[in-house]
Amino acid sequence: MSPLLHHHPPNHDSFTNIVSGFNWESSKKKGGWYNFLIKSIPEIAASGISHVWLPPPSHSASSEGYLPGRLYDLDASQYGTQDELKTLIKEFHSNGIQCVADIVINHRTAERQNSDGRWNIFEGGTPDDRLDWDCSCICIDDTTNSGGTGNPDTGADFKGAPDIDHLNTRVQRELSDWMIWIKNEIGFDGWRFDFAKGYSPDITKLYIGNTRPEFAVGEIWNALSYGSDGKPNYDQDGHRREVTEWVKAVGGSATAFGFTTKGILQAALVEGELWRLKDSNGGPPGMIGLMPENAVTFVDNHDTGSTQKHWPFPSDKVMQGYVYILTHPGIPSIFYDHFFDWGLKEEISKLAMIRIKNGIKASSTVRILASDPDLYVAAIDDKIIAKIGPRYEAGHLVPTNFRIATCGNDYAVWEKQ
Repeated sequence: MSPLLHHHPPNHDSFTNIVSGFNWESSKKKGGWYNFLIKSIPEIAASGISHVWLPPPSHSASSEGYLPGRLYDLDASQYGTQDELKTLIKEFHSNGIQCVADIVINHRTAERQNSDGRWNIFEGGTPDDRLDWDCSCICIDDTTNSGGTGNPDTGADFKGAPDIDHLNTRVQRELSDWMIWIKNEIGFDGWRFDFAKGYSPDITKLYIGNTRPEFAVGEIWNALSYGSDGKPNYDQDGHRREVTEWVKAVGGSATAFGFTTKGILQAALVEGELWRLKDSNGGPPGMIGLMPENAVTFVDNHDTGSTQKHWPFPSDKVMQGYVYILTHPGIPSIFYDHFFDWGLKEEISKLAMIRIKNGIKASSTVRILASDPDLYVAAIDDKIIAKIGPRYEAGHLVPTNFRIATCGNDYAVWEKQ
């Protein structure tokens, strides 16, 4: 059957929670990461997870997978073999969990040098010529000295490897075919587009249209705006609108990571400035205040946290971060390290199940009851009330027909009876 037939746009309200199924060190796991992760599936399934985000599946010049080369060569992945990956995905599916592939197609590493000594001869990983490219498939303005002769780049430059010319119709066709192959043959259900600002949203729209994933999320990571005091500005509307404009350009089924929400949330908690969690219109200040059903909220991931720590959430505030994203609109994403390595599985799972029990969805509504420096309280769908911040007394904001569902260090969640 053609992959373009019988496709229905995803209803993001049917998604519960995503878990990232790896960290920056996972490729080094003795015995293979796929073989290790499969043992954790029962715990993941028991926590109400609907989707797992898996690492880049192909051969790569870096063990983590983010400098891909032979895209069809899944046996050369440092995470495990093609058969091990298929077994892992099949087991996730049997537990009702969909699998999201990390799609790294902004750039690509070459197999060998050309006659001029430039690294621009690419090998696809098959006996035929699929994805066997040369300099004509690389952007002419690429900055890695690859000698690209293709079209100008349609997005931001990536300095780590040659930027692929996505306006080339052969590139579009062969990358689409590869994505359809890892969907149909390997079993992936959806895509996480790495460094999605590296090419235009029109390109992302084309690949989604050609491959019809059940779920697609883009990584659009730009810096917040900062004041002269070194703190993020209160108004981050421009930052979140950059992302919502990308989503609109790609099309309604696409989602994007809520970097605005992460940045504001951790600044509010670190500085004791929880007033940041209400924007000038009285709603949530991140993307969930504009397009919640298209926002994937998160506390940390393999880039911001893990051993890279490019922008880590304060470790003593992580549970307050999860209280926020697991009670609020958007599609929450749980980081592997926090769930499995930090001893927070029970607390996070409890919040996830409260979300599911009360039918909190990506499009749920938020009514902010307090946003003081030391206290944030919000009612979500008038079914649950969430409180974060060091101020203990918030009872006057909670109606008598609500009962405590869970609580911990500087947080509490109530359910309507």
